[in-house]
Amino acid sequence: MDVVRSKTYVPIRLTEERWFHITEEHSEMAGYYFEVLEEMEEPEAIYEGKKGECIAVREIENGKYIVVIYKELSKEDGFVITAFLTRQRKKLERRQKIWPQ
Repeated sequence: MDVVRSKTYVPIRLTEERWFHITEEHSEMAGYYFEVLEEMEEPEAIYEGKKGECIAVREIENGKYIVVIYKELSKEDGFVITAFLTRQRKKLERRQKIWPQ
């Protein structure tokens, strides 16, 4: 298990179980482990999810974005829900932007 800090300094856990889930559901993510960790520390933008989760987004190549969805449970704990690649940033931009404001 690895832990990084979000933009609000909350420790976010990426467990082996979650990484297995991510790579099983989104096999293209298999080589992006460290990018998923970096994404929570250095996103381009963070959007609000429908149920209080955070959606971190960063362009990794021209027109291709890595998206990491995570939940901050408290000031001391959070965890990664899932991660995937997309080319559809406009769909994410419809959500409420929570960072940078």
